[in-house]
Amino acid sequence: MKVNLTRFLIFALIFFILSVFFISLEKNNTYDTKNLVGESIDNFQLNSFYNENEINEKSLKNNRFTLINFWASWCGPCRLEHKYLIKLKKNNKNLIMLGVNFKDKKKEANKFLLNNGNPYHLMAMDSTGKESVNFGIYGIPESILINKELKIIKKIIGPMNNSDYKKIMRLTK
Repeated sequence: MKVNLTRFLIFALIFFILSVFFISLEKNNTYDTKNLVGESIDNFQLNSFYNENEINEKSLKNNRFTLINFWASWCGPCRLEHKYLIKLKKNNKNLIMLGVNFKDKKKEANKFLLNNGNPYHLMAMDSTGKESVNFGIYGIPESILINKELKIIKKIIGPMNNSDYKKIMRLTK
């Protein structure tokens, strides 16, 4: 009888392991935050880059559209997208840009903006990267386009390109 019980437990354990394995094959484990489109951004607080003030959802409510861009001076892909951010600031009067400097040294970030131009109307800093996680950010650069109601209209994962630039221009007319 002990042998039958042992066999049954081994069979049950193998069945359980195989079941978990096959169920996990069906799951999509890709971390994708593009599904945040349509969701609202609310109750956030970021430290201002320039002073002791905080930037929060109230800071963005009066903007028709806001592009929140997460970047750093040490980030190579951030350098690639920078020309599109400059172009957006120059050509889009309906758009306010909030730059969130991510895990960077303030001196290096200032140097980067001085050398390459500052596309941002507002600047915040997230020196630890913890606040950015609340926005669904898991790497930089990433950008989130929101409307006046603070609803996410578009999320760009990775460096912005010319196609993204054109789409933002269309969405923010």
